[in-house]
Amino acid sequence: MPVTVYEKRTCTTCRKLAALLEEEGVEFERVDFHVEPLTAEELRRLVAKTGRPARELFRAREPVYGDLGLAEREVSDDEAIALMAEHPALLQRPVVEQGGRAVLARPIERVRELL
Repeated sequence: MPVTVYEKRTCTTCRKLAALLEEEGVEFERVDFHVEPLTAEELRRLVAKTGRPARELFRAREPVYGDLGLAEREVSDDEAIALMAEHPALLQRPVVEQGGRAVLARPIERVRELL
């Protein structure tokens, strides 16, 4: 079953995850969502596969997170997905998808939940 890693190529954690997958002999496709942003529909599908609320995929260290006041208010899944589609930096990384499941691979060993 194909494995897709949603990442930012310059991210240290993403590079460590790629090295781990290569060591394990796992073939995977890489999608740099900073270069090829995900649509709201793609994000909705990915979030659904995690089984978690969309806001749990926010990257709180990004300046836009603070600029939008996301720490101070509740955010629905629809709003979170729309914001991540508009501001790709808000999406935490790496997210790994295989079949009907996806995990936020932080720490990277969480990818083993899928394999």
